[in-house]
Amino acid sequence: RVAAQVTTWMREGENPAIDLTDRERQVLELVVAGKTNREIGAALGISEKTVEKHLASVFSKLGVASRVEAAVRAVQEGLVD
Repeated sequence: RVAAQVTTWMREGENPAIDLTDRERQVLELVVAGKTNREIGAALGISEKTVEKHLASVFSKLGVASRVEAAVRAVQEGLVD
């Protein structure tokens, strides 16, 4: 029963301990989809440098050091759809 509740909570992405902005979530979703910084920038209408800044913030908030770790954590925590 508890496991089912945790699974539901993770799927809903309701983890108050990880407070990402909407833009950070958008960037993270595209990282999970395997997009490069250039592709992310083009998709969101922002520069690669801005993508890098968002990723640095995401890495810090998630406590990770790489795109792969961020993607894994995002999926585990239900932060992306």
